[in-house]
Amino acid sequence: MISSSSLAASLFFAQQDAAQGGGIAQMAMPVLLIVLFYFMLIRPQRRQQKEHQAKLAALKSGDEVIAAGGIYGLVTNINDRVVTLKIADGVKIRVDKNSVLSVLKASDEPAEAAKSDAAA
Repeated sequence: MISSSSLAASLFFAQQDAAQGGGIAQMAMPVLLIVLFYFMLIRPQRRQQKEHQAKLAALKSGDEVIAAGGIYGLVTNINDRVVTLKIADGVKIRVDKNSVLSVLKASDEPAEAAKSDAAA
């Protein structure tokens, strides 16, 4: 006859053995989550950052852009970190280059656009 204390002890050790067998699965789950996190969040964000930096590098006078805050303007001058936008006749503003969100229409001939801005 098996006593209740020995039955409880054998059930306890059986549960411990079962828990130890799942150690590899328990270790694989966090690794799998990190890999999933990388491919779902980090990698696409880096790709978007590279695309945005490429757009900023290709920015030239005469491009129509949208700056942060929804300001539409025509690029008239570009420095290392500052872009001058013409937003109305006789109104030019300077914004940080990183605040340019998107290029609406790239100019084909930036020299003519710069000449027309200089004449205005």
